[in-house]
Amino acid sequence: MHREAAYAKYFIGQSYLAPLVSGKEVNVSNVTFEAGCRNNWHIHHKACQILIAVGGRGYYQEWGKEPVELNPGDVVYVAPETKHWHGAAPDSDFAHIAIMNAVDGASNEWLEPVEAEYNALR
Repeated sequence: MHREAAYAKYFIGQSYLAPLVSGKEVNVSNVTFEAGCRNNWHIHHKACQILIAVGGRGYYQEWGKEPVELNPGDVVYVAPETKHWHGAAPDSDFAHIAIMNAVDGASNEWLEPVEAEYNALR
């Protein structure tokens, strides 16, 4: 696992990335967020994502919906073209396994930081 540098500008706080599988069909990574760390709002174009919470406490939120608390064992399916964010709770580190199907032409669109929504969390 190493400090995530390539995407650091799209995160508030420190995250760590441990790629597990990089293949023609699927990519799997273990992502760990320090307490208070979260990624910006973003959209995965053409590809879905599955998040499996494996440690600590975190949150996932889709645009226009309430945040969902994530604890070990919780699973989230993120459909392609869904604006969302995920990350650690303010008072807890958080880790999830991220699974994404590999699709020709897939891309991530990174958007605005998560501020007001996150500051309202407990």
